[in-house]
Amino acid sequence: MERLLAALSLFLVTTSCSDSIYLSWTLYIISNTIIISDAQGYDPKRSRVNDDTMADFIRGTVTGDVTEVPGIGPAAAKKLACGEGDEKVTNTYQLIGKFLMLKGPDEDDNKVESMEHCEKFWYWLQDKGISAHRSAIVKAVACKVNGLFPGVYDPDLYDDDDE
Repeated sequence: MERLLAALSLFLVTTSCSDSIYLSWTLYIISNTIIISDAQGYDPKRSRVNDDTMADFIRGTVTGDVTEVPGIGPAAAKKLACGEGDEKVTNTYQLIGKFLMLKGPDEDDNKVESMEHCEKFWYWLQDKGISAHRSAIVKAVACKVNGLFPGVYDPDLYDDDDE
């Protein structure tokens, strides 16, 4: 897979009456595919889980208790358990399964790349009503799964060139 070639920020300014609304979008160009991400989507830098907790989860054994995933507490577990069929997640295995289901293919039978995959999972968590620690949850599950299936998650795509 090619490295991140460019990241551009576009700012859309809409004027309504005398108020201005600013929306920020980021374009990622990966393997000649443009991925548009809004400022609210997945960003591993927004994870507030400490490094030791994240490392313990990634290296540790999955017990099945969904609250073992960094960023998921009792309130988030309750929200994940709501729904019917495939939308109801009551354990870590199902959460990992949902993450893998979102891998694709997309509508055009194209492979879903790492960045788009994480965005899809972040927005699925948002749709489930998870309002806090979404980036931490995505990062934890993506890193855990990447240990099983190398290449599923590429954290290097999120590195800033400035650092």
